[in-house]
Amino acid sequence: MFVLILLVIVQSILLVAAQSLLKISVQLFGDFSWSWQYFKTVFTTWQFAASGACALAAMLVWMYVLKHYQFSVAYPLLSISYIIGLFAAYFIFHEAVPLTRWIGVCIVMVGVYLIAKS
Repeated sequence: MFVLILLVIVQSILLVAAQSLLKISVQLFGDFSWSWQYFKTVFTTWQFAASGACALAAMLVWMYVLKHYQFSVAYPLLSISYIIGLFAAYFIFHEAVPLTRWIGVCIVMVGVYLIAKS
């Protein structure tokens, strides 16, 4: 079970990194236009490429998990990504996170504990 939890944490970190980098990159793109300059900006932004690399790595880890572990245990553990995502929103994007979301994360953590314990 420890290895599964470790793999899901790694997968979740990669997934949140991919989404965070994607958010950063789309902010750098500027307003959308059907121009070569816009698409040049899209495909030469390192954050966009890094987002894709993290998403690919997350998918490869997830494929390994799906092959070797029960879906009914592994899939609910993906909710760890909600926890990591909330911390990314707070620390990376400096978003205001209300108390109700922190309470929600605590409830998710209890759920992850119950799944891991079973």
